[in-house]
Amino acid sequence: MMERNAVKREIPSRIDGYGYTSEKLFEGAFARRPSGCHAGPRIRAAVPGVGSKLAGGVHEAIMASGLKSGMTISFHHHLRNGDYVVNQVIQACAELGISDLTIFPTALFDVHKAIIPYIKSGVVGRIMGSVNGAIGKLVSEGGLDAPVVLRSHGGRPRAVISGDVHIDVAFIAAPTADRAGNISGQMGRSACGSIGYAFTDAQNADVVVAITDNLQSYPISPVSIPGVHVDLVAVTDSIGDPAGIVSGTTRVTRDPMRLLIAKYASRLIEASPYFMVGISFQTGAGGIPLAVTAFMKEAMKRRDIRGSFGLGGITGYFVDLMKEGLVQKLMDVQSFDLDAVHSIASDPNHIEISADWYANPWNCGAAVNMLDVVILGATEVDVDFNANVNTEADGALLHGIGGHQDTAAGAKLTIIAQPLMRGRIPCVVDRVHTVTTPGEVVDALVTEFGVTINPQRKDLADACAEFAASRDIPLVPIDELAERARRMSGPMEPIRVSDRVVAVVEWRDGTVIDVIRQLEK
Repeated sequence: MMERNAVKREIPSRIDGYGYTSEKLFEGAFARRPSGCHAGPRIRAAVPGVGSKLAGGVHEAIMASGLKSGMTISFHHHLRNGDYVVNQVIQACAELGISDLTIFPTALFDVHKAIIPYIKSGVVGRIMGSVNGAIGKLVSEGGLDAPVVLRSHGGRPRAVISGDVHIDVAFIAAPTADRAGNISGQMGRSACGSIGYAFTDAQNADVVVAITDNLQSYPISPVSIPGVHVDLVAVTDSIGDPAGIVSGTTRVTRDPMRLLIAKYASRLIEASPYFMVGISFQTGAGGIPLAVTAFMKEAMKRRDIRGSFGLGGITGYFVDLMKEGLVQKLMDVQSFDLDAVHSIASDPNHIEISADWYANPWNCGAAVNMLDVVILGATEVDVDFNANVNTEADGALLHGIGGHQDTAAGAKLTIIAQPLMRGRIPCVVDRVHTVTTPGEVVDALVTEFGVTINPQRKDLADACAEFAASRDIPLVPIDELAERARRMSGPMEPIRVSDRVVAVVEWRDGTVIDVIRQLEK
């Protein structure tokens, strides 16, 4: 039986490996409200002078944690494509005979393709978290028995704190730790800066294991996660390669067409009511968003605008804005390059924040709700302004949600900046293959052909039209863009999928906004 949600997606009333969806259908970006109390972790207490948190290596820590087959374990991804901890832990679990694990990472990357044999052998039975690259391809082709559950950066801590997900053992890659379990991401040869995604896991898991390659004397300083949340400390040769933090995306584009898109987006921001003293914004780490940051810098200097804060995954470009006095603070949930790693370790105005603080829709202080402007990308956008960031043109699941949903919902002005086409593939379509972020929270689409305003934002259209007369911002209807893309691409082969659901896309409040079905070969 199928049921239709608020973005007109047909969702099975029951999904094998996920459960019944009738009470969890997406009803709107702000429709579901929380109730009840936080789920909580077990109470920890230590007897003075008895025992030690030092557990030797990874194998010893797993055995001391009490981890058993069928349990849920979690990881963070601040080392991104340089992370070694996921692979070490899963291999050790296999060697210890532990199987049918649910892994709950904030994200998996190509470096984690080493766990694919353990997925196939049953050591890993389920994944709840973003899957990129090779593991996403495996899932798309039906290589996992249970569907992957995709959540945003804010939806993930919401799921833990509300009790939707219970973490039995959290494994935290710790660039520096001491024998009492105090953790910092800002020091050591594997320093990754902020470890904001690990905070919720540390605070809520039954058992927390810090895995470090830099054990220092007690107490370390500064501390990101205090030892009051950490049960065990394991020492390994290396937790990862910090060079993998920079995964090929944190560079300003040099492509003239993409620079034009960035220029149009910057002009739209300048035309909006939000370009004023105290502006706050998040621009991401892709080539176009970073170019928007550069254009914004020029505009802020020209008009003597000083911003309040930059948010999210922080890059060296944002660090430069702060050094030049163009923003006062940086709120960093993930340091996207080594300049940001060095900055957070030395500048008190560069603030480490948790994913809960960053984006959880079910707390009373999410930073995304303070955003004026966010620049986002997408694989495709449709005529209803729904955005897809999960699946590619062939329907393959190759990307996670990240903070896309959260920032789009929280910011006053949400802009998706992307080309009309990638190669011969249209990026503006009649209907996206997967709805990740609903059109009701997307205010504008910017392509090389100009600016397209969501009809719900007449105020923005009026402001942009007035500005366009003097600054040459082309205004283009969304239907015209979709038609142009169709003419340029020619007929496209339909994506062939089976009825089997391989991934569930949750909206940040825990409702089901879409499902991803297995590709037919």
